[in-house]
Amino acid sequence: MRHLKTHFHPDITTLDNKTIIQRLSTRSITTQGNRILLMYTERYEDYSLPGGGLDEGEDMIVGMMRELNEETGATGIQNIKPFGIYEEYRPWYKPDYDVQHMISYCYTCDVNGVLGDSSLEDYEKRNGMIAVWIDIKKAIAFNKHTIATSDKQGMSIVRETYLLTLIAAQLNNNNYLQKTTWK
Repeated sequence: MRHLKTHFHPDITTLDNKTIIQRLSTRSITTQGNRILLMYTERYEDYSLPGGGLDEGEDMIVGMMRELNEETGATGIQNIKPFGIYEEYRPWYKPDYDVQHMISYCYTCDVNGVLGDSSLEDYEKRNGMIAVWIDIKKAIAFNKHTIATSDKQGMSIVRETYLLTLIAAQLNNNNYLQKTTWK
């Protein structure tokens, strides 16, 4: 899978003498024309790709499908293709490590046209997460506005906005993503 970017959180100035925990995660890219299936999070005022951490020993594709179904209720997940890897180093919030090295494996896929019920975790519900189909350019503009004006933003918004911008460019070039097949 191609490497898209390595990002260092502004608080991470060096990895020297730091204890690092690694987290593997997946992100799902599902489009219909210029619309994309995203998660809106009220707490952080942002849009993000459906996805999350892999369970210990979990296969990447199995984990991607699990996260997509849990967060959005998507079924009929098919035509899964690798898109790229986004790496980031960010502060870790527990005392056992200094830095989290998050590696996000991003995949494109198709889903059935109607979303089912989601199975969000309690913290996701408390954060006000909901699955939405939205014009990708509107989602990018919204995230950029949040970056510029909000103190509520989470640590993932830089990653998500970068990925959405890359996806939008490739949608415009029509050289990578295929339109979603609706059943």
